[in-house]
Amino acid sequence: MRRYDMRLLWGLLLIAGGALFLLENLGILPLGGYVWALLFAVGGLTFLGVFSADRANWWAVIPGLTLLGIGMTIALSIAFPEQVGAWIGAGFLGMIGLAFWIVYLTNREFWWAIIPGGVLVTLAMVAGIAPFWGGFETGGLFFLGMGLTFALVGVVPTPQGRMTWAFIPASILTLMGLLVMAAATSLINYIWPIVLIAFGVVLLWRAFVYKRS
Repeated sequence: MRRYDMRLLWGLLLIAGGALFLLENLGILPLGGYVWALLFAVGGLTFLGVFSADRANWWAVIPGLTLLGIGMTIALSIAFPEQVGAWIGAGFLGMIGLAFWIVYLTNREFWWAIIPGGVLVTLAMVAGIAPFWGGFETGGLFFLGMGLTFALVGVVPTPQGRMTWAFIPASILTLMGLLVMAAATSLINYIWPIVLIAFGVVLLWRAFVYKRS
């Protein structure tokens, strides 16, 4: 979409939103929550239409799914105020994360979109599971999700070649996640002795090898 067309779109959306806010504040046109949910959804679909018309406008999918997520959050919080709970936040974060994954799948050169996409999807999972798991388990899940995200950055091909540097934070975050999960299940009491024994065996083996050589 041309720059002029984008200014026209933004102008119409801002004027329409401002007019509705003003009418509601003046008491002329009271708007219910479902109406606002619909308005946010329409705004999101508008941006997604810009993206569908020209994939070069990849950025439009981010506000598009974000606005759709806001509309979904408002509608669900009104329709099911007691049932949805933490799932509302999880769904909203998941929608934004999905937008970044679509950006990457649309153009594989945008490898950077994997990072915010993975982080947001991980946060969505943590927010959804938090009511059922303890703090340690969800913390471990967060680190594992982050580790997997950076591992994907290191695996996927890019125009600059493989991003092998990403395996360093991937390894550190994965190890932290495993340790946190182990601490939550009391396995940490057995892991540390095993690690110490393993290091001792390696040192002895290296000492004997070098001594014979």
